[in-house]
Amino acid sequence: MKSLARILSFVLLCVAIVAGTFDSIRSVATSSVDMTSTIAAWKDIYPSSLTMAEGTVTHYIHPDAWGWLVAWLNSLPAFALFLALALLFWMVGYRKPQIRSRFG
Repeated sequence: MKSLARILSFVLLCVAIVAGTFDSIRSVATSSVDMTSTIAAWKDIYPSSLTMAEGTVTHYIHPDAWGWLVAWLNSLPAFALFLALALLFWMVGYRKPQIRSRFG
């Protein structure tokens, strides 16, 4: 379980680095700060899951909850979300370093 969390943390860290790199390249090209929101990245990567998530949230939680979630995800940069998730999974999969003996 911890190894899966470490692998997932590594993958999410790589995605965060790629998203941050794209944002920085686009910001330099336009000479203004331009960051991809999480909703925009989600629409580009897997749009059918976005509509599925909308239906699930409106059915099981509350119809207004989807509007609040979209507003929050729209204001959150994609690289920040992936970086926070990578940190979370790294903490879940953290393994203490082994203590080495004095003569080993």
